[in-house]
Amino acid sequence: MTARLIRFAMIAAAATSLTACGAASRIADIGKAPEMSGIQDPQAKAGYQPVSLPMPTPLPTERNPNSLWRTGAKAFFKDQRAAKVGDILTINISIADQAKLSNESKRSRANTEKAGMPNLFGLEGATLNRVLPAGASASSLVDLSSDTSNDGKGSVDRNEKIELKVAALVTQTLPNGNLVIQGHQEVRVNYELRDLQIHGVIRPEDITAQNTISYEKIAEARISYGGRGQITDVQQPRYGQQLYDIIMPF
Repeated sequence: MTARLIRFAMIAAAATSLTACGAASRIADIGKAPEMSGIQDPQAKAGYQPVSLPMPTPLPTERNPNSLWRTGAKAFFKDQRAAKVGDILTINISIADQAKLSNESKRSRANTEKAGMPNLFGLEGATLNRVLPAGASASSLVDLSSDTSNDGKGSVDRNEKIELKVAALVTQTLPNGNLVIQGHQEVRVNYELRDLQIHGVIRPEDITAQNTISYEKIAEARISYGGRGQITDVQQPRYGQQLYDIIMPF
């Protein structure tokens, strides 16, 4: 019991400290709009990891000094589409997902068990008197019954629609020619900051002549659209309520 009390006190102290730090930060920002993050090199950020994926066997390239066509070129003139690290392309995000699920399950079970010993070579009475209290009946030694019933219902009704455009930066070129892209966009309106982030791997062949690509052609896509500010703040439960939801077992 003492160990549990000490552990609970430590959790409460940590939660109080985090709440105080968060409250102090929020108090310091009263009357000010959310700060935008500065433009940074994605490869210089803490935790950045280059992408490594299975690659096909590289094919030998043939050089033709007298040819007008360069090996790997996709047009006679210079290709203006993103192709190397540092190039920029536009990503069209148009998500319209809808899912509706409904499940219901029922289960019931009733069990009854009875056991007795009416006859045992005429010795059932003497045996019961030595083993069980007086008055025990040999015909109804055991009588068990159980009844269980479960009724579960669940439903999901989701409708999502997002239409956005964001410019992304090529951060890495894979050995097979695929490009790793990363885009980050922040828009502040009054005291609310909207944050859009996207990461993934694309094929150069999927980039259109207008230097755009649709989001469904991005492999390993990670799209995050959220925000922070006064409106987002009031939509979140308080720190104490979140801690209460975590530690309460019921």
